[in-house]
Amino acid sequence: MTSELSRQDAVREAAASGIPSALADLGALVRIPSVAFPGFDEEPVQRSAEAVAALVRETGLFETVDIRRSSVPGTDEQGQPAVLATRAARNGRPTILLYAHHDVQPVGDEALWQSPPFEPTLRDGRLYGRGAADDKAGVMAHVAALRALKEAVGDDFDLGVALFFEGEEEAGSKSFASFLSDNADALRADVIVVADSGNWDAKTPALTVSLRGNTRFTLRVKTLEHASHSGMFGGAVPDAMMATVKLLATLWDDDGAVAVAGLTERDAATPPYGEETLRDEAGLPAGVTPIGRGTILSRIWNKPSITVTGIDAPTVVNASNTLSPEISVVISARIAPGQRARDAYDAIEAHLRAHAPFGAELAFSDHDFGDAFLVDTSGWAVQAAREALHEGYGVESVDIGVGGSIPFIADLVREFPGAQILVTGVEDPHAKAHSPNESLHLETFRHAVLSEALLLEKLDRRQAGE
Repeated sequence: MTSELSRQDAVREAAASGIPSALADLGALVRIPSVAFPGFDEEPVQRSAEAVAALVRETGLFETVDIRRSSVPGTDEQGQPAVLATRAARNGRPTILLYAHHDVQPVGDEALWQSPPFEPTLRDGRLYGRGAADDKAGVMAHVAALRALKEAVGDDFDLGVALFFEGEEEAGSKSFASFLSDNADALRADVIVVADSGNWDAKTPALTVSLRGNTRFTLRVKTLEHASHSGMFGGAVPDAMMATVKLLATLWDDDGAVAVAGLTERDAATPPYGEETLRDEAGLPAGVTPIGRGTILSRIWNKPSITVTGIDAPTVVNASNTLSPEISVVISARIAPGQRARDAYDAIEAHLRAHAPFGAELAFSDHDFGDAFLVDTSGWAVQAAREALHEGYGVESVDIGVGGSIPFIADLVREFPGAQILVTGVEDPHAKAHSPNESLHLETFRHAVLSEALLLEKLDRRQAGE
């Protein structure tokens, strides 16, 4: 027992002392605008991969550290660069795969940022910048935890470790399945930690045990062969904008709940979470009411949602007295755990076709699917993670669902069916991932690094297969 405690104490000290350098390295990564979306310069993504690979090599822990790409299925394209590192287990220890991604979302309207998005800025106990939380903080949490374990135990470290730092998660992980298949032997592990989720709040850690699925597609609504004068034909000819508005309105009922037959809900209890908290975390003004029915978290975790995330139509500045012949919208739906994304999409398409007004012509394209995920919480790795989170944060962890989606987890389950998957994160509810003024709560990061270092130490004392 004494040796166990001394190892854990050493891990604690090493994790704490390594936070300043970890934050400095995180700031350097934030400065790299690694947006992997089509149309953006790919050079920063490559530079980001090289910077991450250099940090991994500097740990001195890994036998191999490579930057690799895999093909996008069904195309001649290559995916964005990912960092893959491996260290073989010794003396019967298990292997853990640590995942995060080094690409980031586009910044959007820079005028909405209080400080430059790619200039890391400390303010009010938070580090601001695009990727400061999602998910370069996940990358650095893994690196910092490994540094702490090595400093604490030195060569007395037998745990097998694989690192997979993806370069295109925000852009849809298009080559993810190929990458898993191409590198299956290197990535195979007993436990997989996906550091791309969040926590209950800034002080309370969480394990994500359910994720909604998603489907995203483009809908084109056409009612005319060409644009026509709104004065000469308005009132007799249906324009595409009117048809689109009427059609989209059928997707929700008067409470704002999804009104599409065939979409399912999950029946599961949720912890207390009031409207005041929702308003604070989501930025919901006092005069705007929440939508849906049931507990607030059941609406977010266990029920479907549909959002129109983009529209191609004449802009306000270019508006003219014209009947629009066609309108295109992007529809993003979140799918309740327990339903396949393709089945949900089929239900939505059938609904739209059945409700198309005035015989409007509909066309569907650019489909994307990601299945929901439910964690098996009975495994030993979940218990070890809960213990490590408790020890690292000083409070008991909470099992949470997340309304968002991590579609590639289904690929991990398919490729490595025997692995236990843990979904963790460094974000708190005010991180504003994907939004202007994204930030990382520094104390949450410190606790996350310590918790993961303690988890690694626990696994390093465990025999594989126990």
